[in-house]
Amino acid sequence: MTMTFNETTLVKDIVNEQPKTSDVFKRYRIDFCCGGNIPLSKAAADLSVDMDKLMSDLHEVYIKEENNKDDMAVWTNSSSEEIIKHISEHYHATTLDELAQLSPYVTKVSKVHGDSHPELLKVYELFYEFKKEMIEHTAKEEEVVFPMLKKLEDPTLENRQEIVNYITELEKEHDHVGEILRQLREITSDYELPLDACGTYTLVYKRLEALEGFTFMHVHLENNILFPRYLG
Repeated sequence: MTMTFNETTLVKDIVNEQPKTSDVFKRYRIDFCCGGNIPLSKAAADLSVDMDKLMSDLHEVYIKEENNKDDMAVWTNSSSEEIIKHISEHYHATTLDELAQLSPYVTKVSKVHGDSHPELLKVYELFYEFKKEMIEHTAKEEEVVFPMLKKLEDPTLENRQEIVNYITELEKEHDHVGEILRQLREITSDYELPLDACGTYTLVYKRLEALEGFTFMHVHLENNILFPRYLG
């Protein structure tokens, strides 16, 4: 994948195009928010950052995000074991990592801008509810449900109804997560940014919207491809 920026591109423009590059800039202590209106080369030089290493790390983010795009048609014809492995490695791991990375940004924006934009206090509340739900939900799938689903390949298994009950419970949890995401979209007016939105404010909205799409694909893979195989 060819990156669409170079050493002369403004830091803020890199983050606007690929919001997760903000994690790289944060690691190098490069200000992408208030100080983001300078070329990448100057930002690196000001902090004596190795330009080649910085470009390599940014490129890695681009590659990772490109690989996060999923083709559901592939999984329709895949074995349940392959789907479970994909969900664990692709959706669970990525979601938990993004929740951890995004948390301080959500907290910061709500504290700095919450007085003038009270909807951000609700965004904070909903995000942390979503985070709690997803941490508990993925743990339940990894530790209990997925191992049970693998056993269902055995036609002589006796506790099939117990597993069906777990699936029904997971689908209800999916509904709850979907409702949280719906409320986030509503409270942010479809992630419409106010005129005074700073770089971090913009970043939070873009990453929340991307997380919404990623979660919907995760739920679709489970609800519409994996789980129906065990409910028939």
